[in-house]
Amino acid sequence: MKKCITIVLFFLFATISVAAERPNIILIMSDDMGYSDLGCYGGEIVTPRLDQLAAGGVRFTQFYNTARCCPTRASLLTGLHPHQAGMGHMTGANHKEPGYRGDLLPNTVTIAEALKQVNYRTYCIGKWHVTNQTDPNRSIHNWPLQRGFDRYYGLITGAANYFDPFRLIRNNKAVSPFADSEYTPQGEYYLTRALSDNAVKFIHDHKNQTSDQPFFMYVAYTAAHWPMHAPEESVAEYYGKYDAGYKNIRQTRYKRLRELGVIPEHWELSPQAEDWEQVENKKWEARCMEVYAAMISEMDRGIGQIVDSLRETGQDKNTVILFLQDNGACAENVGRTENPALIERPEKPAFEPIANDVVDPNLTHRTRNGYPIRRGKNVMPGPGDTFIAYGRGWANVSNTPYREYKHWVHEGGISTPLIVYSPSRISASMRGQFYREPGQLVDLMTTCLDLAGAVYPKQYNGNDITPSEGTSLVPAFSGQPLQRRKPLVWEHEGNRAIRDGKWKLVAKGSQGAWELYDIEADRSELHDLATQYSERVESLAKQWNDWAVRANVLPWPWNTKNADSNDNIVPDKTIGLKLELDFTKNEKTITDISGKKNIIFVQGNPEFITQDGFSARYFDGTAYLDIEKSPALHCAKTPWSAEAVIRTEQTDGVILAYGGSRHGYSLFLKSGKPNFAVRIDGKVFNVTVDNSVANKISTALKGVITPEKKAELYVDNKKVASISLPDFIVENPAESLQVGTDLGGNVNGLALPVFKGWIEHIEIKRLNP
Repeated sequence: MKKCITIVLFFLFATISVAAERPNIILIMSDDMGYSDLGCYGGEIVTPRLDQLAAGGVRFTQFYNTARCCPTRASLLTGLHPHQAGMGHMTGANHKEPGYRGDLLPNTVTIAEALKQVNYRTYCIGKWHVTNQTDPNRSIHNWPLQRGFDRYYGLITGAANYFDPFRLIRNNKAVSPFADSEYTPQGEYYLTRALSDNAVKFIHDHKNQTSDQPFFMYVAYTAAHWPMHAPEESVAEYYGKYDAGYKNIRQTRYKRLRELGVIPEHWELSPQAEDWEQVENKKWEARCMEVYAAMISEMDRGIGQIVDSLRETGQDKNTVILFLQDNGACAENVGRTENPALIERPEKPAFEPIANDVVDPNLTHRTRNGYPIRRGKNVMPGPGDTFIAYGRGWANVSNTPYREYKHWVHEGGISTPLIVYSPSRISASMRGQFYREPGQLVDLMTTCLDLAGAVYPKQYNGNDITPSEGTSLVPAFSGQPLQRRKPLVWEHEGNRAIRDGKWKLVAKGSQGAWELYDIEADRSELHDLATQYSERVESLAKQWNDWAVRANVLPWPWNTKNADSNDNIVPDKTIGLKLELDFTKNEKTITDISGKKNIIFVQGNPEFITQDGFSARYFDGTAYLDIEKSPALHCAKTPWSAEAVIRTEQTDGVILAYGGSRHGYSLFLKSGKPNFAVRIDGKVFNVTVDNSVANKISTALKGVITPEKKAELYVDNKKVASISLPDFIVENPAESLQVGTDLGGNVNGLALPVFKGWIEHIEIKRLNP
């Protein structure tokens, strides 16, 4: 009997001892996945390693992100709402307002910086995407090593070719994936595998070199963000899996979600976004989802490697692992709507090969071994010479049962699984169970500090630090209630929401009407109660507005405060962009309409240059330039004009393009004839004229969207064609303005060559409504 008591006490004290140590913490995040993609959250995608973590840990059913890549990462890293960290939108431009700098603010502290105060080693793997300074030869003040991490391997930017990623960084240095002295892959290079392999290496190195310290590791996979790339042997696991189409898979997931207990029986399934019977090429559409699923399975295998490495090094029992997703599934049509120049890969390369040791070559239109990048309808995704997203139909499936997608703050845009696994810190009664209190990204910083016994600093590096907004999730590990005292709040691109208890107030766009939902009864947001409970709407709207002022959400960096009765934004007519260009000279100038700002670009210098909120980048020195987003380019819900003065003998080519496959506009030549294309919610409206302008000494082309919602084309200041539009462009494009080309998401749906004539002048400006 004494022997049994001794054994029991030994194991009891051993468990208490492990729990008393400061734990290792691994925070894993995936990219652009939906709520029901994982097997343990109702999906058919094979994710056994994450399912195992869920079976031994806790699954949160109401955890929230902030609807988009950059804002989510900034919030996760700092424990603040995105705008408080300077990341109210994306990293593309500095909008000057404190909440929209596109760069982490100096009055923030990252989890890594906070944990280093209590002697943690800190490692970062994967997608960073919280700085607009991405050139290693320029300022790197907001790179991982400058924000508290000891080692880093991954993408400093937001997306890349999985087989040959651009801006791949090891610590502070750009590296070629094929000439990295610290990593040689087994077989072909594939980014998801490389991230997992390097995470495993960091864990083994930590055990061998610094095992007397706990560690924090942030692993930010790019899977399953477009482009849809995966090794063919992984895609083969899903051949035929999605041939039945959207409805069949959604219904199966919906049933499985209720069977597992992830959602209650009474929550309804949101409307289906696309009709499978209307899909022209079902084989292509099914292939998109096959590759997407393969990307997730590749990530799952990598997570399994990370867990195995903890066990191999004896660090598993004192490690807390958290897994979540950065936003809802992505409905962007990148690479899906163009009419492709090539559907099949050509037999021979079209370009000279680039050596393996070349760092960051321009691979936007070609691969390193010389094959052209293929985009558009019927181009089968998967290989590294394709660039395609999986589309709205499948994003709707991924977000089962909720409404909307990435960008929006309805449930489909912000709901994420959260799995927490820890052998020593999850109580036995909670293992394999669900936790149903809501939580948000700001809670992760507070949770990590609570686990580590660290204190959120009031000052850091001489800066007063914005107080943390989060609540510790540690009570959830034993099934206890959280001590939350504030409502949950969101804003992105004018999409707004606040949730207090069971009530959620949400709106689309800065001018959209508030909708009110009882989330306990209707998390699918199908029954708007705003009219029935107008006083509650007023109360929650005031709370949201008070928070928005406090948290740097307002003022918005674009002019949205004045609107007419038709909900059209009244523009500031002084805002615009003017370019003086001549590809035969060595200098280019960009100014605003008032002439107050200008940037000089030196030909043949492929780098980012940023000044006064504008930034630009050269490719190939003389062919075209790509101007990143700026407030001057905002074209949503307003009339505007874009004018270009050109000289050319060329009959086909893009003169300028702003936007992509969802929203935007383009001026271009086709068979020598000028064209003005406007894309609204994925549909192209094109204005053209019969007369060719090729071989003319100088031609002024202008596209106008009028206050009457017409698209007009002018040649040499004479209106030559006009069509009616269903609306203004409803959202500012996510893509950059491009001059001389249209890469990435294609506005006009055509495969046109680079413009190689002379562009003497471009002027873009807003018009009076």
